[in-house]
Order: sequence, then structure tokens, then C-alpha cells
Amino acid sequence: MRHGSIPGAHGRVRPLTLLGDPILHQPCDEVTAFGPELAALVEDLFATMYAARGVGLAANQVGEPLRVFVYDCPDDDDVRHLGHVVNPRLVEADGVAVRGPEGCLSLPGLEAGTERYDHAVVEGRTVAGEPVTVHGTGFFARCLQHETDHLEGRVYADRLAGLRRRRLIRRIGRASWHRAGTPG
Repeated sequence: MRHGSIPGAHGRVRPLTLLGDPILHQPCDEVTAFGPELAALVEDLFATMYAARGVGLAANQVGEPLRVFVYDCPDDDDVRHLGHVVNPRLVEADGVAVRGPEGCLSLPGLEAGTERYDHAVVEGRTVAGEPVTVHGTGFFARCLQHETDHLEGRVYADRLAGLRRRRLIRRIGRASWHRAGTPG
């Protein structure tokens, strides 16, 4: 990503990986090469996220099994958070557990009440390899937890149980659910 440029302006929109693709249920690989290819991937992630009208996007959602995600997400006070994290680690998820609506670009048109903490801290690197720490509260904390889950091979549907899980399975369709390798 070029300094001072609009994120995604030089990226290409990639096809989204949808539930049913095994890459969504496999832990992603650590990034070891910080160079032009990684910068291009981050640009593509932003371009794809904006085209899909999302607030976050992980690399495996465009078929790249690498530990990278981007975000352009408000918190509950409507403060905009914009950035990316390479090799992120969720180091804190605490505060109040809140059940709120959660969707995913890899499960288009679906949403379910999912429990997340209202505070999260992610540590990782920038595209240039510099250390970065990202603090989130409210909706932005939900986004940080959601995207780091993706890189561990989980989608929000994996966090559901009981009636919420059964409703989502019905909406997705059992065949897609089992093809995804998600326990039913």
C-alpha cells in the first residue's frame, strides 16, 4: 500500500470464497515475506471488501491462506477504524459478552446473533513489517474477533449453538453446511 493513497485504490476486486470451500476451515499460514506481493494482497483485500460493502476481510476469504486481514469499521461511537494487520494475534478479548447480529461476506445474506466481547486487542505487523497493536471496542471489537477467527479457520456460524445454529443451518442448507466441514 502506497503511503498516502486510498486503501484499495490500486487493488483488484477478487472473487469471495464462500462457505463450502475448505480454505475457510483451515488455519492460515504465517506471512514470512514482507514485500510487493504482500502489499498487492492488502490492496486487493481493501478493493474486494469495499466492492462487497463489508467492514473487514481476511485473506482466506479471497482464497489466500495467509494471516492477513483488513478493516474499515466503526465502533459504537461511530469512530472510523481503518487499517490492516499481518500475522495478527488476538491478545485480549474481554469486557462484557454481548450477543449481537453478525454477518459475513463468505455467508452472503445471512446473519445470526453471535456472542462476542465488547473489547479486543490484536497485535501483529503492518505490510512493511512494523509492529502494530489495534484496540477495539463495541462493533469494532466484534470485527477484530471475527477476522482473527477467520485466520484460525473459523466462521461466526461455528460459534452458534442451539436454536440459532439450527436456524442458520436451515437457511444455509444442510448440504452446504456439511460440505464446509462444519460439524452439524
